[in-house]
Amino acid sequence: MSFLLIVGIIIFVAVYITIISDKVHRTIVAVLGGMLMISLRIVPKAKAFHYVDWNVIFLLIGMMILVGAIQRTGLLQYMAIKGAKIARGNPYVTMSLLILITALFSAFLDNVTTVVLIAPVSILIAVELGISPVPFLISEALASNVGGTATLIGDPPNIIIGSAANLGFMDFIKNMTPPVVLMILLLPIIMKWMMGKKMVVSYERKARIMEFDTSQIIEDPVLLKKSLIIFSLVIIGFFIHSLIDVDVSVIAMLGAFFLLLILKDQRKMLRELLSQIEWTTLFFFMGFFIMVGGLLELGVIDRISYKLFALFKNNLSLASLSILWSSGILSSILDNIPFVTTMTPVVKALGAQWGAQTILPIWWSLALGACLGGNMTLIGAAANVVVADISERNGYTINFWEFARYGAVVTFVNLFISSVYVWLRYLR
Repeated sequence: MSFLLIVGIIIFVAVYITIISDKVHRTIVAVLGGMLMISLRIVPKAKAFHYVDWNVIFLLIGMMILVGAIQRTGLLQYMAIKGAKIARGNPYVTMSLLILITALFSAFLDNVTTVVLIAPVSILIAVELGISPVPFLISEALASNVGGTATLIGDPPNIIIGSAANLGFMDFIKNMTPPVVLMILLLPIIMKWMMGKKMVVSYERKARIMEFDTSQIIEDPVLLKKSLIIFSLVIIGFFIHSLIDVDVSVIAMLGAFFLLLILKDQRKMLRELLSQIEWTTLFFFMGFFIMVGGLLELGVIDRISYKLFALFKNNLSLASLSILWSSGILSSILDNIPFVTTMTPVVKALGAQWGAQTILPIWWSLALGACLGGNMTLIGAAANVVVADISERNGYTINFWEFARYGAVVTFVNLFISSVYVWLRYLR
């Protein structure tokens, strides 16, 4: 084993352990790791930034700008309160509608943004109903992760997988949406079974919900109209991108900057919407992509793929289901973004041996496991942590074990559904 190989592995493992420990911000250590790989000539300077997947970066930037514009309008809060009024204060129906709204928006918007906007409204509704908001909040966190699994843009692991495997927006719709729809329909049933006793409401409390005034919730109707038109055109572009031969990242950036072009106060909105871009996430991706490039340069990825190839012994079913469950369980304790970033070149290397079309079930298994596994624990997904923080700030503590009691059940049900789906659709 060469000196550089040992050093490269040490850097990667040290960065990963630091990310898991959460002692230092993951972006700092990922960028430091990437720069060390370049400085030590593990990754040649000329090739370093070729390892950064710019399709992922630009797709995220474009969607962050569009979501930032929609976030300013009050649309999600309006839909949440409107849903509670449609449910006429029935807590179970209200929770079911909040789950559907959260899942739908999480399929097209950032999960964290969705729960940041809906969670405070859910607390308001629960307080008016005279019940704890915890059932609503946990349900929404779980729904955001399940809903985000459905589309290419719903969760960062899907964006990474789509770019690595050359899978388009419609590929995800066709392959990921069927099991996700079933999971979302089952989620309210599971949550009622587990939390039903916590959702008993008097008639008087239900009547108070009907008094909510939704007329003032939309803060900027003009921005709402413009952003929804552009966002709808971008989504249509995603559906037909393979027909017009334009990458989804280009479509997202076109939509984002055309929206900035037609806004009233361009300079102010440009500054404000660019400031809402999660630059820490983007720099994390860049640093980690370079580190994984270092593993590719050192031949580590090829060695792992050969080991897996020997382990699976040409058994595609074993490979797919093993990756589904291992990624699901590991994503409950590890951040699924670096996990998927590391796994994608491994799966691509398997494709070089088995054939790119042959390993499609493995790609879908990785996406399902990585996205759904985040529901198992409080630290498994960023949306879970954000919901817990919002809940605590409002006086309702959601601890690790309380979340896991519900999240683990939902995750194992969803992984079982995914296993049956992958087996029936791709493997039998």
